[in-house]
Amino acid sequence: MTISTTTHLNFRGQARDALELYRSVFGGDLTAVTYAQAGAVTDPLEADQVMWGQVASAAGFRVMAYDVPSHTAYEPGVNPVFVSVRGTDADELRGHWENLAVGASVRVPLAPAAWSPLYGMLTDRFGVTWVLDLEVPWSA
Repeated sequence: MTISTTTHLNFRGQARDALELYRSVFGGDLTAVTYAQAGAVTDPLEADQVMWGQVASAAGFRVMAYDVPSHTAYEPGVNPVFVSVRGTDADELRGHWENLAVGASVRVPLAPAAWSPLYGMLTDRFGVTWVLDLEVPWSA
């Protein structure tokens, strides 16, 4: 299995603008999936906000971002980063999840999601929030 970690930045309504800035600075391709495209709208006013986005360059730069939905507490500077672990082997990803989950607070159980056959989020016993998902190609 191949895994990678990526800094995952959290915003409220500014993820697309931030990703566009990072693309202008580092180059690469910007991909953004809105809540509407993913079928995950909880507030119609946020349907066009970024549920998942990234900038990835051939030089190796990669950053992810999303807009924290209004039903989730968000305070800029508090919990501004997730560690995203994307893998290609479901069993290995489950093993990582089980080990990270010891003493953790599970925010989203590891299970199928609209955008991935396996996705979960937890905050470990040290206060670090991890997002694990099975990497699949996305087409909008």
